[in-house]
Amino acid sequence: MTLNNNRQKINDCLGNPVEIGIAVMWKVVDTAKAVFNVDNYKEYLSLQCDSALRDIVRLYPYDVAPNVDTTGDGIADEGSLRGSSEIVAERIRSEIQKKVNEAGLEIIEARITYLAYAPEIAAVMLQRQQASAVIDARKMIVDGAVGMVEMALERLSEKEVVTLDEERKAAMVSNLLVVLCGNRDAQPIVNSGSLY
Repeated sequence: MTLNNNRQKINDCLGNPVEIGIAVMWKVVDTAKAVFNVDNYKEYLSLQCDSALRDIVRLYPYDVAPNVDTTGDGIADEGSLRGSSEIVAERIRSEIQKKVNEAGLEIIEARITYLAYAPEIAAVMLQRQQASAVIDARKMIVDGAVGMVEMALERLSEKEVVTLDEERKAAMVSNLLVVLCGNRDAQPIVNSGSLY
């Protein structure tokens, strides 16, 4: 049988409210326990699913965050609700199983059916994700541009194409970085007079 619990609003390990829903596939394996140990095993299962979901979700950040230990081994890792959904779902399944053993139920599988930031912070978190992506892209562009400038200076001096003093090297570095890191195509200017 399948249980689809309502979405819950739970704070992740960083305190950000997230909405999460799960579907749980289960079966009765001990009818005596299911009938005599609990009043209503379906309701009991639903309550235990909610409890297990809260217990596990609060251990993870929504997205990968630095210095967060999601495994409990004391070492920061890359675990997150969004990026480690299979691992999170298995931990939820295992936690539910521990809670429903006394009711004679077997949890076959648990799956995350819905995951999102809560509406009150969703827009801000989207802006944060976009800003982080822009910063990462800029870092990559700058690293690449610096590498290209270093290569250009090395080749010019190796092949002795031109000898540049420190001031001209600085001007060349500045111009190359502006061109390579800029958002627009370069618009060359031809100087018809002498630079000095």
